[in-house]
Amino acid sequence: MAEAAPLWAVPVLPVALCLGAVAAAAFDAVVGGGSGRPGAGVLAAASAPLREGLRLLAQQRRTTPSADTALGRVGLGLVPVAAVLAAAVVPWGFVQVADPAVGIVWFNAMEVLAWAAVWLAGWGPNSVLSLIGGYRFLAQGLAYELPHMFALTTAGLGAESLRVSEVVGAQQGLWFAVWMPAAFAVYLLSAVAMSFWGPFGYPLGGDVAGGAVAEYSGVDRLLLLGGRWLLLTATAAFSVPLFLGGGRGPLLPGWGWTLLKTAAVLAVLILARRMLPVLRAERYMEFAWMVLVPLTLVQALFVAVVVLNR
Repeated sequence: MAEAAPLWAVPVLPVALCLGAVAAAAFDAVVGGGSGRPGAGVLAAASAPLREGLRLLAQQRRTTPSADTALGRVGLGLVPVAAVLAAAVVPWGFVQVADPAVGIVWFNAMEVLAWAAVWLAGWGPNSVLSLIGGYRFLAQGLAYELPHMFALTTAGLGAESLRVSEVVGAQQGLWFAVWMPAAFAVYLLSAVAMSFWGPFGYPLGGDVAGGAVAEYSGVDRLLLLGGRWLLLTATAAFSVPLFLGGGRGPLLPGWGWTLLKTAAVLAVLILARRMLPVLRAERYMEFAWMVLVPLTLVQALFVAVVVLNR
């Protein structure tokens, strides 16, 4: 079982998650071709997300007629909050802020909270475009939640526990990613969808002027877009204890391996965004219902048979 983190780790957690998200955004900016200024170097490209964040902090908030401002801002604020609460059950090495008996369920519940939050953010401005973005994310979340949930519970099934530290302990001889490849792949794919990232960025699509974020500027826009990076970072970090053996590895301390594996998963997700176009919603939702759900069920059945015959 993992050790309980000291009390000071609670305020450090959101700071660490923000630093991870900023580093991921900087890497994405470098991979994506820089800062947009001719002749700018790698350093200018890497600092572009930070400059954009500071610009949004100084920008005036936009208002729309008859907006439900309170509800919209609740949704905006819930996105980063859900990401931080989800990250609370991720062990850093063999230490974690919280290790509840239902840690996997907790993580999944926080993701569901995030897609409800995005819908609220789309509803708030009383605008057609942002409302379309919110409903797009709701449909996307419903399609990908089921295979995502099956992938999560398959790891719990292999460990015969929903406690995250026990899932890590069950991978002492072999990572779950090795004998549960379908669940691992579906987890990564659905994690990208739940973060409305890359090819699943339809809720913020350019065809609806930015969708859920269309009517937001300043701090409001920063909360939603920054929250998306936090969600992506948290889901990448959670794949480490779930499928990649947690903090186990030679030479480096446990937290070092967790950091290294999280960075590797994040790099794969970011590169995938650059390689794949944004897809039409009906295409990837049909793929989720017709392919991913049966695939994860077969994977869960295989794991159940293995567990019963141990």
